Amino acid sequence: MEVKKFASFRVVIINGKLYVDYYYDCVQSRAMFTIWGFLQLLKRFPGRIPDVDMMFDCMDKPLIERNSSNTPLPIFRYCTTPNHYDIPFPDWSFWGWPEINIGPWEEEFQSIKEGSQKQSWKNKYPYAYWRGNPDVVSPIREALLQCNDTEQWGAEIMRQNWTREVMDGFKQSKLSNQCNHRYKIYAEGYAWSVSLKYILACGCVPLIINPKYDDFFSRGLFPKRNYLPISPENICPSIKTAVEWGNENPIKAEEIGKSVQDFMERLNIDRIYDYMYHLIVEYAKLLDFKPVRPSTSHEECVDSLYCFADQKQTVFLARSATMPSEAPPCMLPQQANRQIDKMMIAQKANIINSTQLLM
Repeated sequence: MEVKKFASFRVVIINGKLYVDYYYDCVQSRAMFTIWGFLQLLKRFPGRIPDVDMMFDCMDKPLIERNSSNTPLPIFRYCTTPNHYDIPFPDWSFWGWPEINIGPWEEEFQSIKEGSQKQSWKNKYPYAYWRGNPDVVSPIREALLQCNDTEQWGAEIMRQNWTREVMDGFKQSKLSNQCNHRYKIYAEGYAWSVSLKYILACGCVPLIINPKYDDFFSRGLFPKRNYLPISPENICPSIKTAVEWGNENPIKAEEIGKSVQDFMERLNIDRIYDYMYHLIVEYAKLLDFKPVRPSTSHEECVDSLYCFADQKQTVFLARSATMPSEAPPCMLPQQANRQIDKMMIAQKANIINSTQLLM
């Protein structure tokens, strides 16, 4: 099986039971919380998940390039690009990220939203804010460090030292305390970054340095409606232009912030499980073989993960546990309108390109 060399583990579901064949260790607890997500999906929709066989990779960068000369290799991961076949799946942090003290998405979103409402829009700092780790082989983040001047560029750029945060008990990294600026910057790291959803949840105007990567929900964001695009070739001047526009047009800027926060509020755990359900159902229809349990796989269940989890991980797992849904998954349109999708993609590209010319 050629795709195996790209995968970190294999997920097989048969008659509602989950079997996992592990190939290599993922970073931190990514595998544990991703598998937990599968278990919660099975619990959420008992008897509804079809038998399926999926290859999954837990690293950041997509690997399966679109090449007409090769048969696409199906693999799931946390992000993709228009030039890759990798299939985007909700990342582990929707169920929690204990290593940096980030709770399940439902908890974090509510906390961030409440934090964002502590100050009115006009009382928020009138410049852009970014806090993160630039030391991840990211030219974009390295260039962003040069924009740390509120007078010249209208931006405050902060280096996040996670080692110190762990030692200090994460006192300075609470996400709900980072919504005090009118604008927040999103910059990809080594590849896609988990930070996107937390930035969008703030209700600030997201200044997104045009990304190469998409996760499963970011494809639905629309420039100038949900965020302002920032040119990666002229980062500092682009940020300055966006901040000046927002400060000169406070009503429109505040509307963008509210629009994207509403977008993220609709991305609740119900919708995430709906996406997972439909993705697996549609993928299972494409299989031309009957899924069989791999001989080297482990049957995973709630108790088996608890056995491997340390004390902190156990607490985080329990906080994101679900219950059987009283309602069925949402309904998909009977037929996708690919023409509308193509038009939307073209419109987004035109807006981004025209904005870059102005910046």
